[in-house]
Amino acid sequence: MSTERTEEIPAGRPRHAPGRPHPLSPPPWLLKGLRPGTAPVPWAAVLRAGIALAVPLAVGFALDEPEYGALVSMGALSGVIGDTADAYRMRVLNIAVPQLFGAVGVALGTLVFGHGWLAVGVLTAIALVSGMISSIGTIASVSGLLLLLNAVVGAGLPMPRPWWTAPLLLTAGGLFVLALSLLGWPLRGRQPERVAVGATYRALADTLEAAGGPGPAYEERRHQVTQTLNQAYDLVLGRRAREHGRSPSLVRMLAQLNVVIPLVEAAPAAHLRGKPLPPEIPAAVRELAAAVENGHTGTPVLDLPAPDSQSERAIDAALRHAATIVLLAEPDPYNVDDRLGRPAALGIRARRAVRDMMFSETSWRYGLRLALCIGLAQALVSVVEIERSYWVALTVTFVLKPDFGSVFSRAVMRALGTAVGLVIAAAVLSEVPRGWWDVPVMVVLGALIPAFSAKGYAFQTAAITPVILLLSDLLNHQGFDLIRPRLLDSLIGCAITLLAGYLFWPESWHTRIGHRLADTVDDAARYVERAFGGQSATPAGTQAGRTARLQARRRIYRDLSGVRSEFQRALTEPPPTGARAAAWWPLVVAVERIVDATTAARVRVNHGAPPPGQEEVAAIAEDLRGLARGVRRARTPAQLHPPSPPEVDESSVLAPVRHELAAARALADPQLEAP
Repeated sequence: MSTERTEEIPAGRPRHAPGRPHPLSPPPWLLKGLRPGTAPVPWAAVLRAGIALAVPLAVGFALDEPEYGALVSMGALSGVIGDTADAYRMRVLNIAVPQLFGAVGVALGTLVFGHGWLAVGVLTAIALVSGMISSIGTIASVSGLLLLLNAVVGAGLPMPRPWWTAPLLLTAGGLFVLALSLLGWPLRGRQPERVAVGATYRALADTLEAAGGPGPAYEERRHQVTQTLNQAYDLVLGRRAREHGRSPSLVRMLAQLNVVIPLVEAAPAAHLRGKPLPPEIPAAVRELAAAVENGHTGTPVLDLPAPDSQSERAIDAALRHAATIVLLAEPDPYNVDDRLGRPAALGIRARRAVRDMMFSETSWRYGLRLALCIGLAQALVSVVEIERSYWVALTVTFVLKPDFGSVFSRAVMRALGTAVGLVIAAAVLSEVPRGWWDVPVMVVLGALIPAFSAKGYAFQTAAITPVILLLSDLLNHQGFDLIRPRLLDSLIGCAITLLAGYLFWPESWHTRIGHRLADTVDDAARYVERAFGGQSATPAGTQAGRTARLQARRRIYRDLSGVRSEFQRALTEPPPTGARAAAWWPLVVAVERIVDATTAARVRVNHGAPPPGQEEVAAIAEDLRGLARGVRRARTPAQLHPPSPPEVDESSVLAPVRHELAAARALADPQLEAP
């Protein structure tokens, strides 16, 4: 007889199963987009944004040229949106390069203003170019966005004459933001890179502290190590192409990054042994992080317990070596190799990027999607005899950026964020007199942009919308009457994007995330071979073999980080894409664990464990390739039908890899049980 107590449900209360969402509650993908992020507020960027957007307005009012001040502030707005890099040299690229594309865009838009079908054709062609160059990289993506964005504004708003006035003023605004962001360079020129390297050590200390413990803490912290290591290498190697051998501080930071890799490799071995590490080990790594950030040098003094296992011996040796290099004042510049390779010359990279873009199916597909949507939006604005504005195409430009997130959820977030932003703009336009009062208002609204951008796309849209409306009002003088049309324009732009840019394209419904996962499983097979000198690898015991293995490890962990980000983005899509991503997600985690187990096995071999036989290495690699072939064929994990797992030799160093591979099979077929 059950003793479970049954609560009486009062009359009128809805009846639904406990633990299940209410039938009228928003879907999870929408709630995820509306939930504010946990990133800290970038206070320096907040201060810069307020100054950068308000000062041009003040100068414009002082000179009795408010339209010129509004255009400079518009250029500053683009700079504020692109001011996301930490390193000063990267800020120059992130802000200056997109400004050049933005100047070209507004010039072309100004030349076709009011020309009907000519404006439609020019903006459609610009959209095609913008979409294609967005596939090259982050800076190219922002440049493509600004090229199209300013072209839409130039074709939709009356600009001062002659035609070069608007490009000049917009560029001046962006350069003003750049000048503000570079004020600290003489005092702390290399501090962002040192902070990034130190953050890698701190993330590693957190990972070592969680190693061997229960729960998902170790997995989460290992992902953080991968992200911080990628970011640190990107910052340091981004400057290395020209400065290597001439900058002692740069050589030192690269040496500090290189010596952290053996510690990162030893972390999975420490976790697999099943018990926490002595607390002195993560504490010592945190001391190294402080030394990196503060530039300390000297003789290392480490008080570490004696190691009693292969994984602890690996950590002890790697930690002592890292302490020596971190505190070394002048590392040998000719003895510091690149674990990811030195960047090629700028001309070579540019030619490769253009070639890859021109022959990339993804670039053409995205460019055509964006061109179609912009063509439809601009045709509606330029040709159809109804009161429409540039805001329709502007909405399409912001929403249809798949590299920034889910198209569907961004359309919904854009509509909601615009509605909130219009409420703010309505209050300002109705209560604040036009003129000098706009300056303090712009200080507040501009400061909200970086603060809200850290919280999510809907919050960023809510902050940017009133700024654009107030600045455009200084150009067309519509006042409060522009509020209702702008909301309708935003809804039309979102509808065009959802129909012509999402629903009508097969990839929206037949996601290729399974193919991306299959490629990563193939990479895992190659990594196993490289780690243990398989047939396709350079012998693991040689220097060339060690270098190849380190590069393969960095490459696969970077790819895994990209796959994880792509899946997390797909999870925000509505069904069926989100449901398929959720079905494949456990296999993503399983592949990460297989790679971790392989790294741990290599570390154990390096410190005394007997190496595996080549037959076993080849068998595991073939099993992984078979799994990859199955992932490419199947639409869901249930369609994989994996073979029964072979027996595991528990004495082999690759036994944990076998166990993780069997667990991956069990995810595909619930009737199989991992040994």
